[in-house]
Amino acid sequence: MAHPKRKISRTRRDKRRTHDKAAMPNFSVCPTTGELHLPHRAFWHEDKLYYKGQVVMEK
Repeated sequence: MAHPKRKISRTRRDKRRTHDKAAMPNFSVCPTTGELHLPHRAFWHEDKLYYKGQVVMEK
């Protein structure tokens, strides 16, 4: 059976375990289309790429 060579401190162990409790990401509502999207990211809606409520690119 494997044993650790050195003890891992409580602080180090707990730092590793904090990432397991990540919450669901928050969503923003586009003022133009009303679509839910991740904040600070462009998103596609009806073959158009929107960012900050404006059309950036069309397909």
